[in-house]
Amino acid sequence: MTEQKATNITWHGHHVSNEDRCKLKGHTGSVLWFTGLSACGKSTVANTVDHILHSRGIHTYVLDGDNVRHGLNKNLSFSADDRAENIRRVGEVAALFAASGCVTLTAFISPYKADRDKVRELLGDGQFIEVYVNASLETCEARDPKGLYKQARAGEITGFTGIDDPYEAPENAELILDADTKSIDELAEEVVSYLESKGHLSL
Repeated sequence: MTEQKATNITWHGHHVSNEDRCKLKGHTGSVLWFTGLSACGKSTVANTVDHILHSRGIHTYVLDGDNVRHGLNKNLSFSADDRAENIRRVGEVAALFAASGCVTLTAFISPYKADRDKVRELLGDGQFIEVYVNASLETCEARDPKGLYKQARAGEITGFTGIDDPYEAPENAELILDADTKSIDELAEEVVSYLESKGHLSL
């Protein structure tokens, strides 16, 4: 558990409830947590889902791993401790977005199960939707759009997930996407269909 360092602070309640915020938007707030190896397609699927939902009038926002490290988490490395803090901060931000009634899509490798579970605990029942974008290491290495796997294999990058650092695959993900054989559009439609089936896109 993260240490509470600030003292003399008091939690302030809101006059506008989460239910009121969701009613205004016409749908519930939730967090779609896309996880998987680098180059598995997390960001691409998340942004495709974002585009589909936005076109339907759903209030959405994407929190992307690289983007967040340019600002909120720019002081964090890829060590195990910093990875945990990276996910903790993103989880807290995602929970705030969900509380506002927004469908929040996050795209982070988030390799450790314990870190993902801590984010799940921040949210109410059904609000955290773990989406495992399942692509084999071979598939991801073949794509390697940033050349990171090549650098990791050459020893130029250390602590790289899937090469010299572990990836703990979800055991009970709400959704498992087959990113080895299906297209981005097919995967995105699976996510949207899931949201529809669970009532996340309406009240």
